Amino acid sequence: MELELKRPLAFFDLETTGLHIAKDRIVEISILKIHPNGNRESKTWLVNPDYPISEESTQVHGISEADVADKPTFKQLAKEIHRFLTNCDLAGYNALKFDIPLLVEEFLRADVDFDVANRKMIDVQNIFMKMEQRTLKAACKFYLEKDLENAHSAEVDTLATYEILKAQLDKYQETEFTDKTGNISQPVQNDMQALHDFSSHHKNADLMGQFIFNEDGQEVINFGKHKGKTVEDVFSNEPSYYNWMMRADFPLYTKKMITNIKLRMGK
Repeated sequence: MELELKRPLAFFDLETTGLHIAKDRIVEISILKIHPNGNRESKTWLVNPDYPISEESTQVHGISEADVADKPTFKQLAKEIHRFLTNCDLAGYNALKFDIPLLVEEFLRADVDFDVANRKMIDVQNIFMKMEQRTLKAACKFYLEKDLENAHSAEVDTLATYEILKAQLDKYQETEFTDKTGNISQPVQNDMQALHDFSSHHKNADLMGQFIFNEDGQEVINFGKHKGKTVEDVFSNEPSYYNWMMRADFPLYTKKMITNIKLRMGK
């Protein structure tokens, strides 16, 4: 179905130095502009972020600091990008939570007034998640082809979850999955270690995912001003951070974990 448009709709995507809206920068921006008459315009810019690109980000999008060292900064491109987006509504995947806020931050840093107040903003991911809900009730309908009666009864929910896992094993046992680095596997196997590994978005060091393990098995902070740094480095350079965490509203398990790290360091 073709889009019925009253003004241009700009689909755009960003590749960035990281995931922190206030700190991270754009390294690539691609815009596909659809006009009301159906005509299309597409532009892509590589951007020198003048800011370090995290290793994790390079692994995802493949853009290194060397790739953009001789490219213009966003400030140099801002007016051109702004002109291309003039009178456009905006669309993207996860756009409301990430791409639009980060794009606006970049425009503000470049002293370009990019007003979103009068633009319609469409997030394809949110439409997907609302129409294809990931609730237990929706999973029951999808995998078991039946309604979940008496949902939110602990006993009923527990039994449904058990039945859904068995159905997932049947459905996906020979299904290939491609991860962010391009590795292909068949991860949904009747093996609890395999299911444990596939269930996690990150390899958590604590239960809440506020600390994760890096590829070297080191505990890394996954929030706040020290996000991406190892706990040992932070405790070495800023010893008071441990005391702040122990006073703050972190789970007891997390406090136990960071205490073990501090003791391991001999400090």
